[in-house]
Order: sequence, then structure tokens, then C-alpha cells
Amino acid sequence: MQRIRSLRTGWQLLKSSCEGAAKQVNSSPSTSRYYSHVPPQGSGSFGLLFDIDGVLVRGRTLIPAAKQCFRNLVDSNGKYKVPVVFVTNAGNCMRKTKAEYLSHLLEVEVSPDQVVLSHSPLRMFTQFHKMRVLVSGQGPIEEVAHNLGFQDIVTIDMLREAYSLLDVVDHDRRPKDSIPSSKGLPPIDAVILFGEPIRWETNLQLIVDVLHTNGNPDDAWSSMRYPHIPVLACNMDLLWMAEAKNPRFGHGMFLVCLESLYKKVTGYDLKYEALIGKPSVVTYNYAELLISQQAERLCWTTPVKRLYAIGDNPMSDIYGANLYNHYLQASQRSKAQMQAKSGGGGVGPLAETKMTSAELGGASVVFGAEEDLPEGCSSILVCTGVYSRDRQELPSEQRVFHGHRDFRFDPSLTQPSFVVEDVKDAVELVFQQEGWPLE
Repeated sequence: MQRIRSLRTGWQLLKSSCEGAAKQVNSSPSTSRYYSHVPPQGSGSFGLLFDIDGVLVRGRTLIPAAKQCFRNLVDSNGKYKVPVVFVTNAGNCMRKTKAEYLSHLLEVEVSPDQVVLSHSPLRMFTQFHKMRVLVSGQGPIEEVAHNLGFQDIVTIDMLREAYSLLDVVDHDRRPKDSIPSSKGLPPIDAVILFGEPIRWETNLQLIVDVLHTNGNPDDAWSSMRYPHIPVLACNMDLLWMAEAKNPRFGHGMFLVCLESLYKKVTGYDLKYEALIGKPSVVTYNYAELLISQQAERLCWTTPVKRLYAIGDNPMSDIYGANLYNHYLQASQRSKAQMQAKSGGGGVGPLAETKMTSAELGGASVVFGAEEDLPEGCSSILVCTGVYSRDRQELPSEQRVFHGHRDFRFDPSLTQPSFVVEDVKDAVELVFQQEGWPLE
């Protein structure tokens, strides 16, 4: 119960800070320039959630349809007609950096508050922010962790330097002469896995050391140290699409390795305090909050009723959007039940949909049915990334589960609402569904 209270507090703080920021930017010329003050032109209001890799880009190469697509999403002054948020499982940079990259690539202005990275919801996990955390990944992860609220950070390189005898797979990196004494570090309280590292063997070895010694990697391994210290993982994508003809290993593959090694060494399952990023519900709820703020900046007087999530990965983008849609449907039913009972009792979305804590992102009961959530979230699968009509069977016919170990294999969740060729077709479909003019 203490963890749930902490998460609820973290979410409310995050929501309050985001709403406060939204009020500031509503009156800020530098941000209001992004949004066109035009009321909804169709039957209702909606928002768009875009994946990036495999939808807008392949590696560093822009997918041709993307640029035309975004020309249609802005007016003659370059301001957005509808709320747009980019939801990516990438996490090796700051939101500002990703926004600048997208602005340059798409030739439209993208602000940081339109970007959700895999680690963005970690802001709400305030109960870990004062803990001493070991971070794994690549890029400016120490800066990223500080930006998210973590105050006491240890990197894998810092751990290697303090305990020089731990990383010995690469013979060239072993101590050459006398064996140096360990410098020692205070115990590590939790592990944050931001994304795939460069040297997998180093990170795998040292993370297992930390978990098997209760955060004191200079101690001897002990089977008595279970359950281990908390592990929070971002980005569960097993595969992702770059310039190569076939998908590349993602952070989900690193997690498979870590889980297998930990199980082999200890005989126990690796446990996660939180699994964040697509397809977890917490990530979509965070994105929806940003969509709602943009609707306010567009001067829409009605709440956003529908979300459309556009992605290329059936096991991540489509699964996540459909899972979130189930959550929204359950929330609507729960709200109706409570209204029928004049506010008494009611069944929560978690209980009704039988979602696991992992599927919710480890943040169960953070969002209440009283929130003014959208009515639904439709999933749109494009054929320019992980999924391709030419080389892959339809998602509903797949027999191999590429999702995370702690998520259910429900084939219906990998079935998209729509399948289109590319992102331009996806946006045209949405505008047609909503009765909006594209021009």
C-alpha cells in the first residue's frame, strides 16, 4: 500500500507540474506559435500519437511519406491543427534533443512537451528519486536521470572504476600489473535500465553482481539476498527497424539476456518494480496528459475524445494502444457504474480488465476512474518498419510472442484497428474518420 500511495502522490505531483507548465506556455509567445487556435472541425476532438522509428524514420533516413504527412498537420502559418505527441521507446537522449531532431527532419516545429521517451514516466516514481541508483544504457544517461528527478546516480563506468576486478571478459581491460584495491561505494538501492548498452557483457555482469549482493558488488554472492533490490526497466522492444533489411535487437533483447542469466545463476526469476515505455499503460496515460494540454492550447472547449496511435511494431505499438484502449473502456464502464450507484463503490479499471501490474507499468491504481479520459484509442499499423506485408504474416496469425515475459500473450491485442501503407495514409485515414478536411 505504501508503494501505491507513493505512486499516486508522484502522479499527482507530475500532473500538477505539467498543468502548471501548460498555463505558463499558454501565455508564452514562444510556445503558442506551435498551435493554431481553430476549434475542432469534425464531429469531435482527437489526438495523434506517433511512433518514430519505422514510422517517420529508418535509422537516420526520413521515410518519404513523413514530411508530406506533417505538412498536412499544420496550417499555413506552420501551427498544428490537432494535438500531436511523439511516443517512442528510444531513451538515450533528452526530450529537447529529440524535439530538435524531429523539427529538423520533418521541417515543422516540434517542442519538447510533444515528446514522450521510454523513460519519461519515471518522473512520477518519486519514491526512488532520493535512492542511490545504478543506471544502465548509453548516451547522456546520467544527465537524463538527473533531469527525471534522480539525485544520487552511479553509472556502470563508475562501478567499474570502483571495483576494477569485476569486468574481466575483455582481456585488454583487465588490470595489467598489481591488483588495485577496491575504492568502495555506498550500497546501491535500485537499478534503472534506460536502454541497450554498448558493452552488453560488462553491464550484464555488473548488474547481476549488484542484484546478487544486495547492492554491494564487492561482497560474495548469496542466495539469501532475494528478493533483490528494485529494478525499473524502460523500453521493452525486442526488435526495432533501422536501415538494415531486417529488424535489429532492442533493449527488450538485453532484458531477455539479463533475465536468463539471473535465473541461471540464482534459480530465481528477476523481478521488476516497474516496466515503462510502450506497451505499458502508464506511458499512454502520460502521453494522453500531454495531448489534453495541447488541446487547451488550441483553445478547444471539449475534451479529447479519441486517440489514434500510429506505429510499425505489432508487439509494442499496436499491443500498447489496444491495451490502453481496454483500460479506457474499463474506465468508462467503471465511471458509469459509480454514477449509477451515486458515487458508491464501483469496479476499478484494473480489476475489471484483469491487467497485471507489469502491463500497467508497475503503477497500478495511479489513475482513477474520475479522470476525464478519452473514450478510446485506435491502433494504426504501418508497413514501413518492423511489420511489412511482403515478409510477415498478419499480427493475429503470429505464433511467436515478441512481447515482454511479464505481459500476457493475447493475440487480439496485436490486431490493429487499421492497416495502411505508411504514415501519410494513416493521417489521411484519421482525418477521414473524423470528418476533418486535410487541407
